[in-house]
Amino acid sequence: MKKTLLLASMMLLAASGAAFSQEGAEIRIASEGAYPPFNFMGSDGTLQGLDIDIANALCAEMKAKCTIVTQDWDGMIPGLIAKKFDAIVASMSITEERKKQIDFTNKYYVTPLAVVVPKDSDLKGVSPEELSGKTVGAQSGTTQAEYADGHYAPAGVEVKSYPTDDEARADLVNGRLDALVSDKFVLTDWLEKDGKECCKMLGDIAGTETEAGIGIRQGDTELKERFNKAIDAIVANGTYAEITQKYFPFDIYASK
Repeated sequence: MKKTLLLASMMLLAASGAAFSQEGAEIRIASEGAYPPFNFMGSDGTLQGLDIDIANALCAEMKAKCTIVTQDWDGMIPGLIAKKFDAIVASMSITEERKKQIDFTNKYYVTPLAVVVPKDSDLKGVSPEELSGKTVGAQSGTTQAEYADGHYAPAGVEVKSYPTDDEARADLVNGRLDALVSDKFVLTDWLEKDGKECCKMLGDIAGTETEAGIGIRQGDTELKERFNKAIDAIVANGTYAEITQKYFPFDIYASK
C-alpha cells in the first residue's frame, strides 16, 4: 500500500513538474517582417508592427518569456512543423488547407481581400470578367494568391506571384502590373502612407473575409489554449483596442 501511495505521489509530482516546466518554457514566435503595418523591419533592424505588438501583449498576459524571430513566409509552416519555433504570429489566414498541416488559435482579426490599381486606371470593378486580359499581382502562398489563381486566372487574367507583398507593390508602382490583390488593411495602410500618389483602391472582393489566427503545431493543445485565453483577455481588458487603434481607425476584430 505504501509503495502504491509513493508511486502515485511520484507520478503526480512528475506530472506537476512537467506542466510547470512547459508553462515556464520560452515560447519562440515567428513573424515575417515584410507585411506592413502588421509586421515589418524597423529602422533599428527589429521586428515591429501590429502582429508584434499583439504577440508581446499575449506573452505579457500569459506571463511567458517569448522570443520573436524572423522567418520568410514560404518557410513559416515548414519551420513550425520542424520545431524551429513554437507559434506563428504573422497575419496568417485560417484556411482548411493550412489546417491539414498545422493548428490555429481563435482569430485575432478579420479582413477581406481588396484590389488596388494605378490612379490612371480605367478599370471599374474587381470581378474576373472586368480584369480579363490584365496582369494582376499577389504574394505567393497567401489567400490572395489562391484567390487570384482560382478566380482570375481562369478568366484570362495573367497572375504574377511575388515572394513578398512589398515586391508586388513595387511592380504596381513601376507599371508592371495592372492591379494588385492583397489584404484590404495592408492596402489601406500603404495607400495612406506611401501609395496615395500612384494608386487607388478599386474595391473589396465580396465573400473573401478570412480570420487571421496564430499558427500552432498540431497536438500542441496546451499552448493553443493558453493563447486563446490570452486573446480573450486582451480583447476584454482593452489592450487589444489600444494596440489596433495605433494602426487603424476602425475595428478589425469583427470587421465586416
